[in-house]
Amino acid sequence: MMPRDASELARRLARDAEAVCRHYLSKGRRQGRYWTVGDVRNTPGRSMFVRLSGPDSGPGAAGRWTDAASAEHGDLLDVIRESCGLVEFREVAEEARRFLALPRAEPSYEPRPPAPTGSPEAARRLWAMTKPLAGTLAEAYLHARGITDLRGCEALRFHPRCWYRGGNDDPRDRARDAWPALIAAVTDATGAMTGAHRTWLDPGWACKAPVSTPRRAMGLLLGNAVRFGRTIDIMIAGEGLETILSLRQIIPSMPAAAALSAAHLAALELPAGLRRLYLARDNDLAGLRAVETLADRACAAGVEALTLVPALDDFNEDLRRLGAEMLRDGLRTQLAPDDRAGMGPT
Repeated sequence: MMPRDASELARRLARDAEAVCRHYLSKGRRQGRYWTVGDVRNTPGRSMFVRLSGPDSGPGAAGRWTDAASAEHGDLLDVIRESCGLVEFREVAEEARRFLALPRAEPSYEPRPPAPTGSPEAARRLWAMTKPLAGTLAEAYLHARGITDLRGCEALRFHPRCWYRGGNDDPRDRARDAWPALIAAVTDATGAMTGAHRTWLDPGWACKAPVSTPRRAMGLLLGNAVRFGRTIDIMIAGEGLETILSLRQIIPSMPAAAALSAAHLAALELPAGLRRLYLARDNDLAGLRAVETLADRACAAGVEALTLVPALDDFNEDLRRLGAEMLRDGLRTQLAPDDRAGMGPT
């Protein structure tokens, strides 16, 4: 569908904005010239405002909405997409036509069934609903961790309201059912997406959300990783996102992979053609064992394996507490001489 068709659908929906809101945002209510509701996913509350009247386009247009809590904004097509949990635009357009009683576009489609919880398909649908990092809470969170150079980080995106299923016994998990989140794409050695990793964030402090498990992964993780850069013959592998991203502040040109746990690091699938593997170790027993296992596998495959050891518990702690220059100095002595040229400026 051409963009002008999307604009026309949005205009037609806006002419009947209140009816759209009553149908898709049924947990809200009218207040004067606005429809108020908790958010675009039809959560009870009053932070989101939909303008019910106004011109067809431009400032003050009918159907435009803003969520004061999350700074999200959009039009009524966005309301349909998010409230119905749709991913592809054709699905949104068909649902809008259904509501407006317009003829269906050809070819018609059958609505997709819900993706199994925690499956690769659920991870891909979640990824489709994210937005780039720039200017988001996720970017602020990484900056607070000392990670400011985010070039080549297309595997990271932001979701303003990511569903969080907490435990029944922990009061922290009953505060709210959705938090902003840093989303990382998990891929296999060919680049195909197999899962996603979520880091839920506190919107007030740009730190991890105050829940019992602020980090969770979904999909097929064994052998796979969050990858940065295209590996040709040399790469870094480590456990956590922040560990790998901290090293990329110093060695930005070297491809890297975050396996997300010690167990998954030990089982990481090594790409074809790999000649040298740097293993970024966490200073704990699980980290030591994971690195030893992966090093043995690499050596058996004819790959040179070199271990990078942090001064403190992990490389993100080194970056935050010791600073970039001390981290750079520590890495310089651990890298092979021909890889030191890839280090950032001193």
